[in-house]
Amino acid sequence: FPGDLINVGSGEELTIADLARTVQAVVGHQGDITWDAGKPDGTPRKLLDCTRIHALGWRAQISLSTGIAAAYADFLTQGQQARGVG
Repeated sequence: FPGDLINVGSGEELTIADLARTVQAVVGHQGDITWDAGKPDGTPRKLLDCTRIHALGWRAQISLSTGIAAAYADFLTQGQQARGVG
């Protein structure tokens, strides 16, 4: 596969609503999630084909919520450092 693009993902399908709820839970947001019904729904399925990367032996080792939590924690740390708070 050298030079080819390879999808990296869990191979598990996730709706945008589920992703939004996951981010909401990680950041501690208590408000409602609202959707603009006037906009198109988008692509019905967004599942990446991870066949190639799995054939190379790679598998996701952390859950999406754990990864989002780590990215959010890093964002908070970087923001504090940028403001000279930490």
